[in-house]
Amino acid sequence: MKVPRLGGRPVYIADYSADAGKKLPPGEAADGDHAPASSTFIQLKERTLYTHFPAAGQRYEGGYSDGYCYRIVFSSGRFETSFNLLREFLWEEGFKGVPLPRDTEELLRFRLPPRLRHQLSFFGDNGYVHNPVKILFPVTPGRRGELILEVYDRGHPEHLLRFHRR
Repeated sequence: MKVPRLGGRPVYIADYSADAGKKLPPGEAADGDHAPASSTFIQLKERTLYTHFPAAGQRYEGGYSDGYCYRIVFSSGRFETSFNLLREFLWEEGFKGVPLPRDTEELLRFRLPPRLRHQLSFFGDNGYVHNPVKILFPVTPGRRGELILEVYDRGHPEHLLRFHRR
């Protein structure tokens, strides 16, 4: 199979339709195909942010944990896309039951007005807050389309005090 090229680089186009792959007879695998064992897949899904909070100084899925708070930045250039990525991340990490804004219009209602943003410590967080999740807007104005997700360790003895920064 000849791979198309764009500017000297090979281009691979993903096809996620149901009939994208060729059908093989049962028990036969294509060259180079290695199906993961079902137990391996289950083990990977059991270790989510909801069930196993990262230790202090540990990196997890592109974010950083200080032992109390896990922080990750979603920046896709478009605000709607960043919010969808953030929502999918929370769902995959086991936070399905945490209420989130329905859409970006509802999320924008939690943003502080421009004249109050410099007084964050007095008015609270600039974004949506629901224990143990905070979806914050960046403080610097030049970062359009960026959202900051903070997830707090529910198992910590002083969880509520740290979540509310007391």
